[in-house]
Amino acid sequence: MKISPPPAAAVVVIGFDDAAHVAGAVRSALAQGPAVAEVIAVDDCSTDGSGALLDELAAGEPRLTVVHRPHNSGGCGTPRNDGLARVTRPYVMFLDSDDELPPGAVDALLGAAERHSTEVAAGLCVRRELPSGREVPWQPELYARPAVVTHPARRRRLVQDTLCVNKLYRTDFLRGHGIRFPDGRHVYEDFVFTARVLAAAPRLALVPDPVYVWHVRRAADRLSLSLDRDRIDNWQARLDAHRTAVDILLGAEQKGLARAARAHFLDHSLRMYARELDLRTPGYRTEWWTRTRAYLKTFETADFELAPAPGRVVGRIVEATAEPCDLPRVKELAARPARLLPPYAYAPDGTPAWSARLPQVTLGHLLHRPVHLLPVAVEGELRPGARGTRLTLRLHELYGRVAEAGPRAMDVELVDRRSGRVVQRRGGAVTALPGGLWTTTVLLDLSALGRSGTWDIRLRLHFADGRARDTTAHAVHGPGLLRRVAVPSRRHGVLLAQPYATHSGALALRTAPGLRGAVSVLRRRVRRLLH
Repeated sequence: MKISPPPAAAVVVIGFDDAAHVAGAVRSALAQGPAVAEVIAVDDCSTDGSGALLDELAAGEPRLTVVHRPHNSGGCGTPRNDGLARVTRPYVMFLDSDDELPPGAVDALLGAAERHSTEVAAGLCVRRELPSGREVPWQPELYARPAVVTHPARRRRLVQDTLCVNKLYRTDFLRGHGIRFPDGRHVYEDFVFTARVLAAAPRLALVPDPVYVWHVRRAADRLSLSLDRDRIDNWQARLDAHRTAVDILLGAEQKGLARAARAHFLDHSLRMYARELDLRTPGYRTEWWTRTRAYLKTFETADFELAPAPGRVVGRIVEATAEPCDLPRVKELAARPARLLPPYAYAPDGTPAWSARLPQVTLGHLLHRPVHLLPVAVEGELRPGARGTRLTLRLHELYGRVAEAGPRAMDVELVDRRSGRVVQRRGGAVTALPGGLWTTTVLLDLSALGRSGTWDIRLRLHFADGRARDTTAHAVHGPGLLRRVAVPSRRHGVLLAQPYATHSGALALRTAPGLRGAVSVLRRRVRRLLH
């Protein structure tokens, strides 16, 4: 009797002018072992020798096939479609040239797909920040435990994972439903492809295993298409892709998934771009506001109600006014975790509202929201000095909810952004001040920090009933604040400390040890004084 070989997968790798990384991506696919029977590398008309490098790899590897496109497509969709058309195996995965598959990724997905007879198997994607190496899981709640989803509508959170690369697909499923990527320069082609997959109602197997490593290179000479967010064209491409994805789901009579996709847009895309608005030009802000407002007009009330409160409120603010307004407060509300800065206004009927100017944007949910989810505002002032670094924190009242909960103490963590490791913990009881404020001051020991780095400041507020709220501090601007200071260091003699505000307005710290750095700061100060 003839024994059928075990099922195997193909991996489609795409790349353009990425000779520095494409070989590593291909090798990570080949290193999956027998689970990967073929790797199809599609070079999108590179000019940096990537194609020749792939040909050289293929000469010694029978599983590797190289496809050379005669013209650059301008995006990721067309080369993926070219690769998919050449797949001969029952399953297929997609891999970008600057990313990699971790060991065992295809085995985990292939085993789940075969075991449960599913058309799609999906696993955890890990975003690896480079060069720091810090890893952040993508949509970890979705992949917390193994699961079989018999229909996408039974797990609407699936619309939040818009990536195509952390999934294994049955080839005949994609071909049978005519599922392809958008061709040409389509920046967010994953949105559309994923909607097409979900609209076809596959069975899905979810695994908690890391199956894809997404390398985030923010300092690269050429940013990835999705990271290049400083042009309005990028936002418009995102709007267009999201609108298309929603239309696909509605066309498949998947209204619940379409509603979940719109709610996720408010919570993810809208918040991400809103907290970067003050980095953009006035012209960009006006254009962004106009285009976003027009798109939000297509949303239904139920779409807004399904979204978490911060994104919902930001969306209502954009909807309510034709011109950008209250951008500093919008940025803080769009942060993660959200912070609602004063002033705190009321609508004519006594309901909490965004502002006196926009009383129709109501905040009545704050009267009932659990205290550990309230977007409380804590102001932070960090003053490095020779006798210690004082961090003064002030917690604001929020429509009576803070006093009702009874704040007792604040814990402070100094966190290495590169590794995510907590390097210092401090804490102190809070003292009530007039005007609905509570304050505490803690001393941080910057002299113990051993290297240059960026350090996030995380807070935990403790209340009388034992509940706690994790948040960050709003960086206060003012004389003597957010400036670089030279402080003594046990390890380096001198440490340069620079408190600063992140893009979302949170207080953070940069440090650089060494005498040379201190001298350069002193020189710049002298030049400013002379000027």
